Parts: sequence; C-alpha cells; structure tokens
Amino acid sequence: MLGSAAVEHRRLGRSGLQVSEITYGNWLTHGELVAREAAMACVQAALEAGITTFDTADVYAQGAAEELLGEALRGVRRESVEIATKVCLPTGDGPNDRGLSRKHIMESCHASLRRLGTDYVDLYQAHRFDEQTPLEETLVAFDDLVRQGKVLYLGVSEWTADQIRQALDLADQVGLRSRIVSNQPQYNMLWRVIEPQVLPLCQREGIGQLVFQPLAQGVLTGKYRPGEPPPPGSRGASGGRAPRFIRRVLGKPLLERVQQLRPIADAAGLSMAQLAIAWTLQHDGVSSAIIGASRPEQVLENATAAGIRLEAGVLAQIDDLLGDLVDRDPTKTAQMMAVKDGWAQPAE
Repeated sequence: MLGSAAVEHRRLGRSGLQVSEITYGNWLTHGELVAREAAMACVQAALEAGITTFDTADVYAQGAAEELLGEALRGVRRESVEIATKVCLPTGDGPNDRGLSRKHIMESCHASLRRLGTDYVDLYQAHRFDEQTPLEETLVAFDDLVRQGKVLYLGVSEWTADQIRQALDLADQVGLRSRIVSNQPQYNMLWRVIEPQVLPLCQREGIGQLVFQPLAQGVLTGKYRPGEPPPPGSRGASGGRAPRFIRRVLGKPLLERVQQLRPIADAAGLSMAQLAIAWTLQHDGVSSAIIGASRPEQVLENATAAGIRLEAGVLAQIDDLLGDLVDRDPTKTAQMMAVKDGWAQPAE
C-alpha cells in the first residue's frame, strides 16, 4: 500500500478548484454533540494534517456549526482553505425558511456568510432538490450569487441523476455561466446507490463527488461488535438519538460481516477506518471523502487514508465479503435522505 505523509489534493470534477482528498465536515458534531474546545481542536488537527477543505451547512445545529467553523478558521489565511456550505433544508418555521426559492437562497447565503465570518464561500450546494420551486428560479439565483462574488462554485447534494441532468440542460438552455461542478452523496462500502446512474453521469459531465459517511456512521470502523452493547460515548450508545442506520444494524448479522474486514485491513497495514476511507477514494469520480470527528486523534488517523492506493486483490476481497449486503438501488439516493431529514413525505 502506498500512502502519503500529508493529505493530497484533487481537482473537483473538471473545475479548476483543488480540494483536499479528505474534507473535514461538522455535521452532528460542532455546536451539537461535541464541546466547543474539542471541536476547535479537531479543526486545528485537520489543518495540521494538511486538510484544506471544510464542509458545513446552514441547518447543522441551527447555524451553530457554521459559527463554530468560522471561529475555528479565524486567523487562517482565507485563500489557503476551501469552505463549502449548503442551503435548502428548513432553518425556521416560516414558509420561506426552506427550499430553493430565490428568497431563501439569497437570505440563507447572506446568513451563512455572516456566521462563517467570510465574504464568500468556495462551494455553495443545494442540500436537496426542491420539487416546489421552478428549477430555473433556483439556478438563476445561484448564478447571481456567483456573479456577485459571494459564491465561487456550485454543487448539489443527494440529487438523482435525472435531477442533475435537468439542471445541466436548463443551465445551457438559458445561457447561465455557472455550472454544477460537484455532488455530495452518501457513499461507502455498504451504500453504493450512486454507482448505477449518478456516477456515470457525473463522470461524463465533469462533476466531482464529495462523499459523506465513508465510515457508514462509524459502523465500518468495527467498533460496533455483534452481541455487545455499543461502546460508551459512541453514537450508537445514545439510545433513541442514535442515527437510524446504527439503530437498524445493532445486533444484526451485518456487524459480523463487518468484523471480517479486520484481517483485510490488518494485512494492508491499515485501521478499519483507514481502509473504508481509502476504498471510497479509490473510485473514479470521487474528489474527496468527508470525515467528522469528536477527537483530534480521529482526524489524524483518518487523514492518513489520503494517498493510499488499494490493490485490486484487496478490492475484490471486500466485494466478495460484502457483496450481498451492498445497496445499489438508485431510487433511494434522494428520496430516502429527504424523508429522513423531514424534507419530504414517504412515498405512498
């Protein structure tokens, strides 16, 4: 296995923007589950490891995550980091406090800039697809933010291939200068729903993937063992507040199969977390893997997955082991996430 001492960088799709192979994200951590001092230490550890790309969203911890990230990056040369945030999910109780209308996009962008303490964000992403707003209204509002210099690049998150295709075609039809350059989907060894449709489209169109949950909410680290209670302090130990995926797999045969990844990781000289992150970065079209952390040492361990190239035999072993457990259903990409977030109603 080949690795690097510092985090390497890749182009975000066919854009000119370089992002670190590992992105530091603060979903479910900053401003919510992790104390301020620990969160600040995690950002510092990320910077020391060579991570330059940071991902957040206006909805994370009701804006507190953006505020804390802005504070943690204060004093860092602005041009040396790439800051990404998102808009769409509900940030208030009002009818215009959600979605991708021009009003909500403009107001949310200005609010995010204030919380982050910056004049611009490098990447502004549509957190979900909004069926209630004309797509042209959304794209024109995003394009205007780019023209105003408040946003440098545009992306989406958890959009289906059809939705991305619609946006690309419409942007060409109305003559917009700004084009989608990134997609942020969930992607890991177990959840591969972007492979049949989203990845091929994005590769053809030069759209890079910033993938989240490469560790499947910690399940792929192996810390959840079959027949044992979740380790103290883990997300799985938080009872009803634990993420749905963790609650669903606790005590299930999937955990036994995940434990069988351990000898594969050991033979490669990697931790299970490093193996899982390196696996996502191995796939064409993936520009960066987003990691979260509650302790600086987690950041440093996961950052070392950058630059690792897994041999074909290792990839085949993983596929043979997990094959029948892998979900590749492309219809689940956006709808399941939208329902989970309370943004959409379940299909009848």
